[in-house]
Amino acid sequence: MARAKGAITTKRHRKILKLAKGFRGERHKQYRRAKEAVLHAGQYAFAGRRLRRRDIRTLW
Repeated sequence: MARAKGAITTKRHRKILKLAKGFRGERHKQYRRAKEAVLHAGQYAFAGRRLRRRDIRTLW
């Protein structure tokens, strides 16, 4: 019986590469680079949401 081809790994890789869509260079092609980029993007997005709320409060 042939062994499985790593469906879970493939799915996880595809998920990260999908999140890295639109990134430049190897950051949207290579899993390792994309994973790093997506993690940092998430941190920037979180901080950005906090800043947006801060800006809205100052306008009130």
